Amino acid sequence: MNAVEMKGITKQYPLVRAVDHADFCIRKGEIHSLLGENGAGKSTLMKILYGMTRPDEGEIWINGKKAVIKNPYQAIQLGIGMVHQHFMLAPVMTVTENIVVGHEPVKGIRFDRKTAENQVREMIEQYGFHISPTQKVEELSVGEQQRVEILKALYRGADILILDEPTAVLTPQEVEDLFRIMRKLKAEGKSIVIITHKLKETMEIADRISVLRDGRMVEQGLGLEQMDTNTLAKLMVGRDVNLSIIRENKGMGSPYLEISNLNLTGSNGKKVLDQIEITVHKGEIYGIAGIEGNGQTELIEVLTGLRKPDSAEIKKDGKEICGNAESFIQKGIGHIPEDRMTRGLVLEMSIEENIILGYHKREKFAHKGFLKGKEIRRYTEEKIEEYAVKAGNSQALLNSLSGGNQQKVVIARVFSQDPDAIIVAQPTRGVDVGAMEYIHNTLLDLRDQGKAIILISADLDEVRCLSDRIGVIYDGKIQKEFFPDSVTETELGLWMTGGEKGEEVKGQ
Repeated sequence: MNAVEMKGITKQYPLVRAVDHADFCIRKGEIHSLLGENGAGKSTLMKILYGMTRPDEGEIWINGKKAVIKNPYQAIQLGIGMVHQHFMLAPVMTVTENIVVGHEPVKGIRFDRKTAENQVREMIEQYGFHISPTQKVEELSVGEQQRVEILKALYRGADILILDEPTAVLTPQEVEDLFRIMRKLKAEGKSIVIITHKLKETMEIADRISVLRDGRMVEQGLGLEQMDTNTLAKLMVGRDVNLSIIRENKGMGSPYLEISNLNLTGSNGKKVLDQIEITVHKGEIYGIAGIEGNGQTELIEVLTGLRKPDSAEIKKDGKEICGNAESFIQKGIGHIPEDRMTRGLVLEMSIEENIILGYHKREKFAHKGFLKGKEIRRYTEEKIEEYAVKAGNSQALLNSLSGGNQQKVVIARVFSQDPDAIIVAQPTRGVDVGAMEYIHNTLLDLRDQGKAIILISADLDEVRCLSDRIGVIYDGKIQKEFFPDSVTETELGLWMTGGEKGEEVKGQ
């Protein structure tokens, strides 16, 4: 029997049909990968299943019975749980409190903490999660927080689990742990839908795949026996995609972006960045690999003028750079922020307004303090076409776009302004393979034009594929530097967790 059957699901928004008469089935006890480009309708379809969005047409059947799911509470009652890409946890609360909130055991009228902690401890031991039920969520790694989200869904009785981009910010070791957990859940008869852009991981973990393209289900329930990543990519985007872009660096120049004596103390008095020394040459991509929370965010903020360090000497082409974010932009430092939602975009504003943010005073867009509306619209329409942004028009609000298309707006804004040096953080997080190919090629084009690029990414394949050198950051320090072909993914993962294996780059 199918755990889920979605028949003829349609969802129309004012300017776009997000899902167009899609059928989707999930068997009991299987891991099913839902693939598709940005804006293809994957998240919308799963939000309909989880009750976050109501369909305009179609039926949903759960375990052979027709269901009307009006909200997440009803979905939970039907045994459906969803782990979102951006975790919905309260950092100041404990693991137990986050898991049981809304379903707390009580003794009389009071919260029965002891019973709750015992219940959570039993679940942690059952799945081998290696976390403490009394630990605060803010003290956990990203991978551990994800386990809390999974436990929260299981605690509420989920037999059907939807995982949205679950490996986006995990190390290779954490991905292995997650897959072990998923296989254990599958063995217990749970049904799992994984929304992901990582095709290699789909090949490793999924039993079957379904592919959405422009809201239509072009393939439903395919087995993976005759599949490879190139075939999957072609199904997603409708054309051949180069997934392993390797382009030899033939023109690295002299040192261009030089960072030395960079130190930063956090508000708690703990050293967040410790004596950072990085030199990036003209025509070089310097990759930084590390688990989130080891100083990457603070490093990005210092290198883009968003945060003042305790000490630092930052030079571009021999000239010192200091001041605020606007000063850094004016001095030719581009910035792709790691979190587009908080640093990259104003979601309540249009594409036109967002695509000139930070550059709106430039002569091309303004004259004597007044914006050139027609020029901005023409420029925006060009960039929408060039970067394949799926939107109704240039005046569409950013909050009406999918996450991947929002990311394309950020990328288009920065790359189009021809900066001399670029701080690029998580450039392809949440984007599809077609957009990923374009972004990677563009980064390599910029490198070959002589730009100095610092690439910070949680995707080790991305770091190893694009970087000319790799620095591993752990506990606020650049622990080691490597050439990409001198280190394995496992060794990088070990260094990222504070290990001591690998070969240091000599003579750097």
